[in-house]
Amino acid sequence: MPDDISDLDKNRTLAQWLEWQLRQTRSRIRELEIKEQQERRRREQTHAALRWKIQPQRSSSAALVHRGDCALYPAKGGFLNREEALIALAEPDIEPCQICRPETGLVDG
Repeated sequence: MPDDISDLDKNRTLAQWLEWQLRQTRSRIRELEIKEQQERRRREQTHAALRWKIQPQRSSSAALVHRGDCALYPAKGGFLNREEALIALAEPDIEPCQICRPETGLVDG
């Protein structure tokens, strides 16, 4: 039985299949990039939750100590460890945030 499919048709079919594979691979790469980005954010949030930060004093209010993940003062760096946060809270002109209550995490630790 003779081969009824020409070389041109075979190659067009192959090209379509390879293009489909490429679309599938690119889609999977996008999914993995999103997953990796979400995982990185989760790790950063978890790490920040275990640390503290100080919001500088304003003219009408005291400086505030926040939990590292408190949204009221979104600092990207300058985190304090537990000991430093305890020292800061002992200062008369530094108060704990009334929303995230950072002293709770310090007492429990």
